[in-house]
Amino acid sequence: MKPGLTRAYQHTLSSSAVPAGQPLLEVRDIGLRFGGVHALADVGFTVTQGHIHAVIGPNGAGKSSLLNCVSGLYHPQQGSIVLHTGTEGTSHELTQLPPHRIARLGVARSFQNIELFAQLTVLENLMLGRHIHMSQSVLASLLWFGPAKRQEIAHRGLVEEVIDLLSLQAFRHQPVGSLAYGIQKRVELGRALCIQPSLLLLDEPMAGMNAEEKEDMARYILDVHELAGVTVILIEHDMAVVMDISNRVSVLDFGRLIADGTPDEVKANPKVVEAYLGAEEH
Repeated sequence: MKPGLTRAYQHTLSSSAVPAGQPLLEVRDIGLRFGGVHALADVGFTVTQGHIHAVIGPNGAGKSSLLNCVSGLYHPQQGSIVLHTGTEGTSHELTQLPPHRIARLGVARSFQNIELFAQLTVLENLMLGRHIHMSQSVLASLLWFGPAKRQEIAHRGLVEEVIDLLSLQAFRHQPVGSLAYGIQKRVELGRALCIQPSLLLLDEPMAGMNAEEKEDMARYILDVHELAGVTVILIEHDMAVVMDISNRVSVLDFGRLIADGTPDEVKANPKVVEAYLGAEEH
């Protein structure tokens, strides 16, 4: 057990009641168009509870568009996205739900470009990740007054666990805008984790990082997955990281799914070698 992650929170930062090894998310024949441009065409795969599921492909392949469909920022014109939330067959169709409804169902995400409140501290940004579980307004919580004060204290325990899990103790009272890029990416991961998600969507969490920062982020993603019990969909261009930490990999090319399998199966797939890894020259 990682120091700082107590037994009370180990495997409970995830809100999912789906048994390990069962389908958590099913993407079924998704089609997304912008005018005459087909961003996604007949894309389908299943994300298994307890897995890190990577989505890879060249720039413009439709990876971020896919995450936008899952999180409700985009509404596909075709297909369905089903999130399973319980042991008794409870499921939800996501394709027409707004983002805040999907977040309440336990889907959280980070963005390729950092989307934090630069003037707020690390602690304040993380507490904002709990707002969907709070009955008091965000403003009242920030003002630390009356019922909002009592509510914030009740949610603070989980936030403190996230701070310890991601080794953010030294930065807790610093404005996010004053921190190094790699730390800001870690804070964004923490804010998403504070939602207590069943499914965590990570859009290029290592983009712009040096080798040491990438190694640290990969370790934190594994901690989130293994210690907090969170299922992850990961978009990442660093193939060494993808193949090292993923249970399953789906490959997009020009908006179409060209491969889906274990890392070893994907590495050996000729279509993937040609489209993404680069065709061998003769």
